[in-house]
Amino acid sequence: MVAEPNSGAPVRVPWSVIPDYHCFGCSPHNRSGLRLTFTREGAALQARFTLGREFESYPGVVHGGLIGVVCDEVMGNLIVLDRHFPAFTVTQRTRFIAPLRIDTEYRCVATLSDDPTRAAIQARAEILAADDTVCATSTAAYQRFALEDVRDRLTLDDDHIALLSHALATGADHTSNGVHP
Repeated sequence: MVAEPNSGAPVRVPWSVIPDYHCFGCSPHNRSGLRLTFTREGAALQARFTLGREFESYPGVVHGGLIGVVCDEVMGNLIVLDRHFPAFTVTQRTRFIAPLRIDTEYRCVATLSDDPTRAAIQARAEILAADDTVCATSTAAYQRFALEDVRDRLTLDDDHIALLSHALATGADHTSNGVHP
């Protein structure tokens, strides 16, 4: 069982040790991104979000692809925070139950499977409306990777690899999710 530190307090992701990280899902530096922030809900990780017209599909409806992105972001960061290593998404399946409306707050809650017999890490996410109605679900499998093994695919220099490796290994509290004064 994973510890449940600071339930309800903002959770800082390890990537925040890189001064200018641009993750589409969680970086405060990416003006085109979602800028998700995370909190604990027991052993789960959650993100509250409201998407505007720039993320619209049909009039008034959030584009379905963004729903998958939100779920993947919360599940993937839960792995990083709880297991202290990064993992690539191998498969993801999203079920759309009800359309998400633009300019409406939702929350995505992710959990991990504790099945050690599986090579891939299994995760699940739900997107919930304000009244806790489930609007979408997503399940995914993730494959752990070592930063050194994927250097040629990442744009991290040696200093950033060292900072990120230390942040992952220690699970220490990080800067304000990458926002530097």
